[in-house]
Amino acid sequence: MKVLPRTIGFAAAAALIAVGATGCASRNHAGGSGIISTGAYVQEPSATGQSTVGYLDIRNNGAADSLTSVSTSVGGTVVLRAPVAKGEAPVVMHTVTSIPIPADATTQLIPNSYHLLISGAGAMHDGKDIQLTLKFAHAAPLTIYALVTNPQNGGSSYFLN
Repeated sequence: MKVLPRTIGFAAAAALIAVGATGCASRNHAGGSGIISTGAYVQEPSATGQSTVGYLDIRNNGAADSLTSVSTSVGGTVVLRAPVAKGEAPVVMHTVTSIPIPADATTQLIPNSYHLLISGAGAMHDGKDIQLTLKFAHAAPLTIYALVTNPQNGGSSYFLN
């Protein structure tokens, strides 16, 4: 006797597809907080423990929030940086206590604006991922992967993405 597979209804099939797609959409996704992050990368420091920078995009599909701190899987200290004044040249940076994450908008952490300054971290290797844990004033923490790149070796930089 041959057993035929049981068919499922349209609604159940759609739910299974949605669950599968959600799990595969991105490694950098906050479950339900409305905040997601994409395009994260960290430039490989010149030597272990030396300072480097990190860039990423943060999309907020929920209420206004702010990024208050970041930690890495390779240790060290991460400070949030911002320009002292907008539109001035040369760009002078200073440390800030938070980065605003407006509602229904994308905030870009880029070289001449908000970004991460990482110092005293362990080894980071070109082409490998590290984890960044983003902490917000209101949303749940978000752990994402950031690619370590070395633009001098042909790795990507923000301007090549």
